[in-house]
Amino acid sequence: MIAVNPLDSASVLAAFGALGVLAVIFAESGLLVFGFFLPGDTLLFPAGVLCAGTAEQPARLALWQVLLCAAIGAVAGGQVGYLIGRHGGRALLARTSSRRVKGAASRAENLLARYGYGKALVIGRFVPLLRTVLHPVAGALGVPTRPFTLWQTVGGVLWSQALVLAGFTLGASVPAVDDYLLLLVAAVVVLSMLPLLVEARRTRRERRAEPEPEGHAEAEGSEGDAEPGPRDEPQRRDQSGRHDR
Repeated sequence: MIAVNPLDSASVLAAFGALGVLAVIFAESGLLVFGFFLPGDTLLFPAGVLCAGTAEQPARLALWQVLLCAAIGAVAGGQVGYLIGRHGGRALLARTSSRRVKGAASRAENLLARYGYGKALVIGRFVPLLRTVLHPVAGALGVPTRPFTLWQTVGGVLWSQALVLAGFTLGASVPAVDDYLLLLVAAVVVLSMLPLLVEARRTRRERRAEPEPEGHAEAEGSEGDAEPGPRDEPQRRDQSGRHDR
């Protein structure tokens, strides 16, 4: 019996090959809580590397199988995530205690509001953590089915095929690159985190640029309209005396 760690891309690829890619990418693209912790970029890129053969060592995986399974898993997982969000996604997000899940859901909602359905669904595919909750959030927000299906398919195919082909190109051009898979995975993790850092920096700038709330301005204005203090009383008495005269 083979022990498989679903969080370890090397373990998944060694045990199941292209079918492992399909299963993990499906879960990572749509299963709201469980898929949040599965590898995505760090599975597709090494899978592409293992599809590249050399004169000394044949390819360990078939490129067409990995490309097909990655595309099916990404598209089908996104559609299932949308259905989950449409039929109880809000309640599921409310019950979760993970701050990372809630934070990613908030970013997904902001992304949909800022860029619209098309851009958000394509861009969100390339952002780790965000792509897992993006599709359920779209379903919970009532995004129409047709535009969602179109753009999540475009985003899923672009993301999955680009990473697999990038790994395949590197594996075909650099001899024995599969000996450095751990370093490659670490590099992919760092690169995949860049969009999150850029988004966090942009959010900080927007918060700093926001004007002061109206309540604060009203409070300052009300200070000028406050009742006069004891120092103003003599002036009032003088004025009243003049009128009496």
